[in-house]
Amino acid sequence: MGSTLDIALPALKTKPKFIFFTDFDGTITQQDSNDWMTDNLGFGAELRKKGNEDVLFGRRDFRDSFADMLDSIKTPFNECIELLLKNITLDPGFKQFFEWAKENNVPIVILSGGMEPVIRALLAHMLGKEEAETLQIVSNDVAPRPGKSVNEAGGWHIVYHDDSGFGHDKSLEIRPYARLPAEERPVLFYAGDGVSDLSAAKETDLLFAKSGRDLVSYCERENVPFTTFQDFTEILATVKDIVAGKTTVKEAATGRK
Repeated sequence: MGSTLDIALPALKTKPKFIFFTDFDGTITQQDSNDWMTDNLGFGAELRKKGNEDVLFGRRDFRDSFADMLDSIKTPFNECIELLLKNITLDPGFKQFFEWAKENNVPIVILSGGMEPVIRALLAHMLGKEEAETLQIVSNDVAPRPGKSVNEAGGWHIVYHDDSGFGHDKSLEIRPYARLPAEERPVLFYAGDGVSDLSAAKETDLLFAKSGRDLVSYCERENVPFTTFQDFTEILATVKDIVAGKTTVKEAATGRK
């Protein structure tokens, strides 16, 4: 693999045999930061859940529904960050998984429908700044509204990663890895929980879907192979067994537990 390929596909830099793609909100964290802001600072849980349901059943694009959620939040961005640092917690098994992955050359790539400044702030708080900076993050961004600062009331808005109906089509990041020649292609994992993960659900070799969340319903309806998880301790056990050759990705895709 040449340097051009490594730049285009940065997770290949260390020539891994396995790559772990993952959602952030509600997957690496126990709560979804965007849901928390919407429920507590924006238009509330009822409208948010209605929007998620519309996306899940194809009545609306995630992009438009999510923008409506975030536009309902008028709190200055720096105050949003401060509140999230106090209220969002890390999955109890993620730190151990992160350390094992680093020691065993399993790159972790965060693919998020959320906003990179929020993710960076939370990871720095939860893992430490140096550790957080080692993680590749592909997500949306934040920008000021015309004539305002992001740290003013009503001063910020989301800037989407691409023009898709998802705002960030996670499949576009995974697909180039999936299409590598067999002798170069790593085994690909993905972990997620909700409607922002629908585009990624069919792209990897093994999908971990969080128990009791929307992604499980979608996978069952669309016949997408998956296994469920409660937290990253279960993911770590399964990935360890696959890496050690004790089981296969096909055997691990047991569906709803």
